[in-house]
Amino acid sequence: MGTLLTQARIAKLQSFVERLVIRLKPWTWLWPPLAFAAGLGSFFLVDRQQWLGAVLALGLVFAWLLLLSESLVGRWLANRGYPTLPKGVAAFIAQMIHQETLFFTLPFILITTVWNSGQSLFALLVVAMAVLSIIDPIYFKIADRWRSLYFLFHALCVFLVVLVTLPIMLHLTTGQSLLLAIATTVVVALPSFWHLLKQRSFSGWFSLLAMMLLLAGLAWFGRVWVPPASLWMTGSALSPALNIQQRAPSGSSALTPQAIKEDGLYAYTAIRAPRGLSETISHVWHHNGEPLDVVDLDINGGREEGYRAWSHKLNFPDDPSGQWRVDIMTDSGQRLGLIRFTVSEDAEKATIADSQIRPAGLSRLNLQRFIAGRDRDADQNDEE
Repeated sequence: MGTLLTQARIAKLQSFVERLVIRLKPWTWLWPPLAFAAGLGSFFLVDRQQWLGAVLALGLVFAWLLLLSESLVGRWLANRGYPTLPKGVAAFIAQMIHQETLFFTLPFILITTVWNSGQSLFALLVVAMAVLSIIDPIYFKIADRWRSLYFLFHALCVFLVVLVTLPIMLHLTTGQSLLLAIATTVVVALPSFWHLLKQRSFSGWFSLLAMMLLLAGLAWFGRVWVPPASLWMTGSALSPALNIQQRAPSGSSALTPQAIKEDGLYAYTAIRAPRGLSETISHVWHHNGEPLDVVDLDINGGREEGYRAWSHKLNFPDDPSGQWRVDIMTDSGQRLGLIRFTVSEDAEKATIADSQIRPAGLSRLNLQRFIAGRDRDADQNDEE
């Protein structure tokens, strides 16, 4: 090993890296749009050409392995008297990987966010981080002066990488990916709280453990604000009936108490998921803010218009008038979408269940129509 890693060879390699960085700097403005395009391509191609989506995601994971190992390798070289990369070069490489991460994952976050919920705050946070990563004065000021904030920034980028890439590469469910993302983030965030161990005392270890548990707890309990980056609702509808043969809502009715007690009510949703991904979602029915029923539905990915799932509610309270909401949730508690409607004795104030499938999120753009391929049809229904 000593004959392979000589001072001259290490210096030559690092000189090559420095020259490469100097040549790349004038073209760094191209990196964010390229990363965004790669993320957008991975999102829409993953259920058409699985290998391509996985390759794009694998490239992001490989870049992160390099970044996470750079510090350890640099420390190992320094302890043995070898030259290390200048601080500016290392910071430049880290910035490029942060930009790649944020702009690659941004399409997943923007498309799967339920914008009329708290998830919009998380999406705006990711957008703000992406903008910050391309503003050099602010980014490098945080990296140099506010190390704890920088490590938290770094940890959140790791969270996004794991959350987005694992469902694509390993077909893990959103719940499994979320748990692994939280665990990885807690480990990567350790340097932010390492100052608590300066005295190596019992109180220092206890404080560090408490901070790690607090971070993991906040991430888990705040999961409803985190979009399920591999799933999104493409459309929803309310209807008094359902055409089983066509698997489509049908009929029209004003949602008065008498009408819903006689015919019941169908909540229809179309959920898009990458091909090969199997999930359990839930329709959670609420009346005036109080949860009443939960209907679990198993879905499989791959269909362009979305996996068609519906629940049929027949049991209503004696007085069903008021505000209703159907939350569409993953089994890990992340929100996919929601349907709101009003039941009223006054037909003019009551919501009209007209069977019209209304696009959700960004699905009305229908970008997938530009990608050739066959759809796989699969459907699920349940009644309550």
